[in-house]
Amino acid sequence: MLEKRQKQQDRVLQSRQAFAEAKFNPSVRLWYICLPPTLCLHHGSLYTATRYEFRSLPDIRRNRHQRVLRTEESPLHWLNDAEFVASVLVRESTRSSVGDDDKIYYFFTERAGEESTSIFEKTQVPRVARVARVCKNDLGGKKILQRKWTSFMKARLVCYIPYYEVLKDVASLDGGNWTSTVFYATFILSAQWRSIEVSAVCRYNISEVRAAFEGAYMEYQDSSRKWSQFTGDVPEPRPGSCITNRARKRGYNSSQDLPNGVLDFIKLHPLMYDEVKPTDRVPLLIKKNVVYTQVAVDRVQALDGHMYDILFLGTGNGWIHKAVVIGSTVHITEEMQAFKNPQPVENIVISKQQRNLYIGAQSGVLQLPLSTCSQYISCFSCILARDPYCAWDGKSCREVADVLDRTLLIQDVLHGNMGCWNDSVQAVLVQKNRTVLHGGDVLLPCEQTSNLARATWMVNGTKVFAEDGQGHFRLGVDGLLVTDTQLEYSGEYQCYAEENGLQTLVATYALTVLPKELGPQPPGTPTFPSWHLARDDAGNVNFIYIMIITVLSGLCFVLMIVLFYVCCLQRRRGKYQLGGPQPSSVELQTVSSNCLSKGRQDEEELSTYPDGCLQIIPGEATTLSLSPKVTPLALPPPPPPLPAEFTNGISTLPNMLRKMNGNSYMLLRQNEEPCTSPLYNSFTEELSKILEKRKHTQLVEKLDESSV
Repeated sequence: MLEKRQKQQDRVLQSRQAFAEAKFNPSVRLWYICLPPTLCLHHGSLYTATRYEFRSLPDIRRNRHQRVLRTEESPLHWLNDAEFVASVLVRESTRSSVGDDDKIYYFFTERAGEESTSIFEKTQVPRVARVARVCKNDLGGKKILQRKWTSFMKARLVCYIPYYEVLKDVASLDGGNWTSTVFYATFILSAQWRSIEVSAVCRYNISEVRAAFEGAYMEYQDSSRKWSQFTGDVPEPRPGSCITNRARKRGYNSSQDLPNGVLDFIKLHPLMYDEVKPTDRVPLLIKKNVVYTQVAVDRVQALDGHMYDILFLGTGNGWIHKAVVIGSTVHITEEMQAFKNPQPVENIVISKQQRNLYIGAQSGVLQLPLSTCSQYISCFSCILARDPYCAWDGKSCREVADVLDRTLLIQDVLHGNMGCWNDSVQAVLVQKNRTVLHGGDVLLPCEQTSNLARATWMVNGTKVFAEDGQGHFRLGVDGLLVTDTQLEYSGEYQCYAEENGLQTLVATYALTVLPKELGPQPPGTPTFPSWHLARDDAGNVNFIYIMIITVLSGLCFVLMIVLFYVCCLQRRRGKYQLGGPQPSSVELQTVSSNCLSKGRQDEEELSTYPDGCLQIIPGEATTLSLSPKVTPLALPPPPPPLPAEFTNGISTLPNMLRKMNGNSYMLLRQNEEPCTSPLYNSFTEELSKILEKRKHTQLVEKLDESSV
């Protein structure tokens, strides 16, 4: 039952592989396919590089094979928190003179263990780019490295700035022969430019990668706890290499025949000393404010007979940059917005059979043509694009693959400025009319179809030079701005696009400057020449300025006087009285029980008190007006008298005083005359009596909740 299910799964997987291969890469045979980023199928064996198990440890494995292999974990981790990016199979066994084996190259980023005692020891260990390789026919060791790779080796991949590079994607081309294999890798440069985004594109040849794996090894020193170059003797056959004819002559027909010394060396020396540096030791492209997430590459033969590599670079905001590799540089020919909503491009696949580009993102998959030659409307624009897919046939820009007779086609990918000699091939431009009044401003737009082009303006056959914001002509990215136009500025304005030594007409205008109308004049008004009017106008303007300044100064003086008067008036009205004149100083004193008896009088007697005592009457929260004409509110009847003494022996305080801690409002009344009642006792005296009496009174254990 298990065998039947396994066979069914194998058939489904093989059908999917065949469909994907026939659709996207028909140049490769169906018995091999590498699915991005880290999945390869070869002769029924599955090669994967990912994180496994619940521990999420990185591992490179070979499954669906009689010899299942994986990377070693101890005593030294071959993979240090690796994040895999891509995998590429290189058929180094094809027409090999030494009987070499095919190899699978893995590209990833990991923590730099060899820098544990460097400047990064006190900070976070940096992540570096790596390239590792394994032999396809590796069978593992017999006693040492059982079911483990015996050909695993890794090396540092450097592009521009070591320790500050994050590898994003890798694409490869072989050109029909593995010796011409090249790798194109995209990096994001960090730490140096934290405020801006910088991306880099580097190219690596297979010969440079092989040279690093054939160089010196790194060794971990337990005493110094760091990696250093191994200077001892290297055992034979060379550790990490595939089985070749030389090894077979010595009796090593597979990796299981290797001696224990070689296997022990491989186990402890997985890292190479030499770095893999880009071709010509410089990156192909450095781009600011762009994050390249994906790269795909195609190789096209131009009309000059040379092969050119076309790069399709996906950005982090959903754009596609199409670029052609010319020598050791990259020329971006086109920028396309693939997705309306900004989102990272997650995958790019080229189908040469359908001549389409498939772009994958989170929102979906998009199909775009490999070339859009029809957008170039002139010979100059078609040649300046330097697109190997496109050429000029004398009337339009066409795709080279669609033309059978290519003798009349014009193309210059190498220089981008040869072939267009006849000005009549340019598109006929319609002259636009612009009219402006004397002294006004006018903008003449000039949209450049290329980001590399520079606008040049001609006015009546004379070139216009910008004066750094001064003068009447200001050049900008959107066109020419003419300020304070004069009558002599009328004429023909032509905008040219200059790029790579070529100049083409982009826009043309006919500008007319009209004089200002003087308006209706009364009969008998003398007419003066224009220069006389200009001089009188200048004098009138100066007089108007003086009058405006004088009027503003007078207004400021008047406002200062008004503010001073308001302040003085506010000081006079700063005190408010309730019900009548109040003394200059009022002293609030405690109400005694004797003064409370006043509250039992009639309402008419409450208006004045001969002894001048302060009475506190609880009332509702009513709003009182500050006007002296307000009629006094009716006072509620006084509360019943309280017991003379609580259970704890403390004398009863006035009821009005105890309610002052509540939330109700109090109405205060004060007589003008001082309190002269002989029964009046101050709060201090009354409190002293209470405390004196308390000394001789036995307090209860639990006080009443309403006591003080």
